[in-house]
Formats: sequence, structure tokens, C-alpha cells
Amino acid sequence: MDYYQVLGIEKNASQDEIKKAFHRLAHKYHPDKGGDEKKFKEINEAYQVLSNAEKRKQYDQFGRVFEGGAGGGNPFGGDFNWSWQNQSQGFDSEDLGDIFENLFSFGGGARRASKKDIRKGKDIQVDIEISLEDTLKRTDRKISLMKQIVCGRCGGNGAEPGTKLNECFSCRGIGQVQQVKRTVLGSYTTFTVCPECKGNGSKPEKPCNVCKFEGRIKGEEKIDISIPAGIDNNQAIEVEGRGDAGKRGGRAGNLYVRVFIKNHPIFIRKGDDLYLSQEINYSQAILGDEIEIPVLEGTKIILVIPQGTESGKVLRISGKGIPNFGGYGRGNMYVELKIKTPKKISKKQKELLNELKKEGL
Repeated sequence: MDYYQVLGIEKNASQDEIKKAFHRLAHKYHPDKGGDEKKFKEINEAYQVLSNAEKRKQYDQFGRVFEGGAGGGNPFGGDFNWSWQNQSQGFDSEDLGDIFENLFSFGGGARRASKKDIRKGKDIQVDIEISLEDTLKRTDRKISLMKQIVCGRCGGNGAEPGTKLNECFSCRGIGQVQQVKRTVLGSYTTFTVCPECKGNGSKPEKPCNVCKFEGRIKGEEKIDISIPAGIDNNQAIEVEGRGDAGKRGGRAGNLYVRVFIKNHPIFIRKGDDLYLSQEINYSQAILGDEIEIPVLEGTKIILVIPQGTESGKVLRISGKGIPNFGGYGRGNMYVELKIKTPKKISKKQKELLNELKKEGL
């Protein structure tokens, strides 16, 4: 598996390009959004490596060495799976990913997560329903969410107003403490959240009376959502930084708005195209005619029915479908003509039809 191909990027892609590619694919294949779980795991694996400068350097040099595949083999020599299974007795059972991350960090030390990452708020997903007509243009909605919001009393730092934040004695302001682990591959250092300051790096002289040093509380927030024209059913919109507030000034999570489109009474959507079924009379089918048909905008247009039209014939009207989500014009509208067979006819109609029957029609 080529991580660059998984994310659909070039080998010289910047970190910003890697992040954008991951977000786009993660939204598309996330299992919670009906995506492919296996594909999502591949995307996440590729991103975890390529988004880390040291891991990316190792991958570019050796490939995926830990699976004995495209990376040029096992750097320890021999059958690594056998070695692990038969020599791990007497050591702590650790996640291999953590071991490899630390032993191959090209700097000798374990990677510290940033304090803001530790305190990051959770992402939130909400569902919203719009009409098919709403997809013709940008739609603005205001939603109200109960979520974690920044504490208004302490401003998010977790300390009672007027008191100081002192550096944590246990972690010396880092927010994490070191632990040395011993494994079959050797000893390595890992970092865990400091239990004393909860990853903050500092402790208040007096915790906030409202949030109790959390820096956030449960509250209601009104959020403006902009839904682009052409959005499809079950498509999600990312609103950065509008998820749960982070702990004690940490980065907020993101808000994901999943859009559902109501069924329309007469139009059926397929991609950017619209489909409409329209009944016509025998005389209109045989002689041809001009009729009015509805369009999604709520108005009507003239449709020309050719002479000799058969039931089931489909006519195309260009540019009367749904706007393309990427901004590349509009889809088409397809009208299926169905000849209406009356169940009851008048005496005059019957006489005329008998005359036509005599004429071979």
C-alpha cells in the first residue's frame, strides 16, 4: 500500500495538502457516515504517517518496514512475527504502534503531544433537513446546540478571577509526565497526561467556582450554517472550531452538519439531474403540441412535443437540473412522456374515435 496513493497526493505534497486530502477522504469514507470502514482505516493509517515529519522521513526511506512488505524487509532481521511471539514473555504487553513510534523517532526521545491537543474539544455531528428547492442556491440556517462552551466566569483558563495560575510542580509546565517502558525491543520513553494538572501545565491558586478548573461548561450556542448550492443527500459540511470547547483554553472540536433532502412530490433527483413524468393525450402524441411543464424554481416553461411521440419517450431540457456542488454549471432535466388512456369517454368522443378507426388510426 502506497500512503501517497491512498491520500491521492504527490510525494512532494505539503503538510497543508496532506491535511486537506485527509479531511476530504475521511468525510467521504467515515463509517458513521455510511462509508467504507476498511478504506477509512487505510486513509487514517496513511495520514498518521505522512502528517508526522519524522515518520514520513522514515517511510520515504524504508517504506512500511513493519509489515515485511514494500519497505525492504524487517530491520531486526529474521522473522519478526516469530521473534515477538516467542520473546515477549516477561515484558509489558504494549501496542506495537506505540513501540515503533518511540524506537524509530530519529531523535531518541518520545514525541510529546501538545497541551492544546490534550485539551482539544470533541467533534459534534448534527443532522439537518432541507427541501429539494433549497439546493438551487446557498441556504443559510441557524441551529441551536447544547454543548461544551467556554466558561464565562474564568474566560476558559479554569481559575477564579483575580487569582494566579502557577506552574505545575509535577510536570514543570509541560502538561505531561514521562514513563519508561521495557519491551522485547528495548526500553523506551512514553509521555502521559500529568494527573496533577490534567495536562494543563499549570494549576490555579483557586479553581473557578463555576467550571471547577475545566474552563468550560455545558451551555447553549446558536450557530449560523451556510449550506452550499447543489449539496447532495447525506453529504456533510465541516464547520471548523464549532464543536465542543476545549478544556482550559484547548482547541475546540469541529462541527459536522449532515444534510438530508426531503423527497419531492413530482421531481426525482439523480446526481445533478432532475426527472419528471408528464402525461399527454392521444391527440397530442399523434399531432404534436406545446405544453407547459413545471420546473424546480416554481415557474413553468414550454415543452414542445414532437409529432408521433410514443409513450415512454424522454425529452431533455438542458440547464434545468441541480447546480453542480463544485460550481460547474447545472445538470439537466429529463421529462418522460406518458400517453394517458381515459377510462371514460363522451358519446361525441366515441363517435370520433370510431371514424378514426375506420380511417386506420
